Amino acid sequence: MSNKSFKNIIKEGIRDSFIIWKEEFRNVIHDAGVIIFFIVAPLGYPLLYCFIYDNEVAKEVCMVVVDDCNTPQSREFSRLCDATRDVRIVGKASNMEEAKHMLREKKAYGIMMIPSDFSKKIVRDEKTYVVLYSDMSSLLYYKAFLVTLTDVSLEMGKDIQIERMAGLSSREQEVIAAPIEYEDVTYFNPQNGFASFLIPAVLILVIQQTMLMGIALLSGAAKDKNTYRDLLPIQRHYRGTFRIVFGKSLCYLMIYSVVAVYLLWCVPIIFSLPQMGDGFAILEFIFPFLLSCIFFSLTIVSFVRDRESSFVIFIFMSLILLFLSGISWPASEVPWHWKSISYLFPSTFGIQGFIKMNTMGATLNQVSFEYTALWIQTFFYFIGAFLVFRWQIIRSEKIYRKNKHV
Repeated sequence: MSNKSFKNIIKEGIRDSFIIWKEEFRNVIHDAGVIIFFIVAPLGYPLLYCFIYDNEVAKEVCMVVVDDCNTPQSREFSRLCDATRDVRIVGKASNMEEAKHMLREKKAYGIMMIPSDFSKKIVRDEKTYVVLYSDMSSLLYYKAFLVTLTDVSLEMGKDIQIERMAGLSSREQEVIAAPIEYEDVTYFNPQNGFASFLIPAVLILVIQQTMLMGIALLSGAAKDKNTYRDLLPIQRHYRGTFRIVFGKSLCYLMIYSVVAVYLLWCVPIIFSLPQMGDGFAILEFIFPFLLSCIFFSLTIVSFVRDRESSFVIFIFMSLILLFLSGISWPASEVPWHWKSISYLFPSTFGIQGFIKMNTMGATLNQVSFEYTALWIQTFFYFIGAFLVFRWQIIRSEKIYRKNKHV
């Protein structure tokens, strides 16, 4: 092959790739459904999700008190609970039946029952109890109540100890009451918030799922337009398989490069989510994630028969993929067979790597496993996409020759 012919092949390949890119971009902007998944959903859905969880934690959760003791100490215990950030005492019930009625009417989400011998046992140097009943429709309610009652009981117990050491100095009292000082430090989620731990995973999943459904819609539209329900019409410039995959991939990569910057950089800034990673390192990590999502989608769309089926299949998968990612449910508790299935999806490694880098401040070297896995997925799904479109080209050419002879 001469140098001149090689240059002509390169020029022809670039020209054909540009034509395919232009046609795919035209298909995107002229399809309202694809615009919704490529643009509207990535822009709007994270904002809606973040606004819902903007408070991060449950605050001022309503609680009713059943105080059978009714002494200064029992009232002080209730007052200290009410003074915390997490709990608000909305009333006192005369008995448990009245308190349960308030729970059923959702006027309160927890009951604190102080027994009649609460103060008597304190005076006798005996262990006393406060009973907590919580509405378990949300674990956040239980967490707020448990943390509050634990902190108040520890603080009140410390004060009771100090009162009984009248002959000692204040320093000696402090040392005996609290011999070991402790400080509660929450790593990577200082607010102990729901949004700070879950939203970053959702953002990565939004990229994969919206891209997958948008490409599936384009695939379904192409099959609806073509007589023999092919992904590709019978046209001369569709002969190069690599040109098809490259042209289409370039279109999606350009769109989702902008979408990824908005989702993974702008949204966390808007809602003050933890951001500890280096921005350029995160972009370097996200690049193979976008490629793997693109080639994964191009491979999967060959199994989509029409536009409507993509909604049923892929939207249903979103919640499952969130659990399989090891964020919503601990990865150590996921059975090995489900964990093996999770490795087929780019979102698994994308979520793990992004959270480690963005939320926990890891470097690219420290997420080398996820980074390498994404490049491996990119390679294999590129081969899959190449084979899918190659098979479509061969099929289209056979149909073309058959119709031509007829």
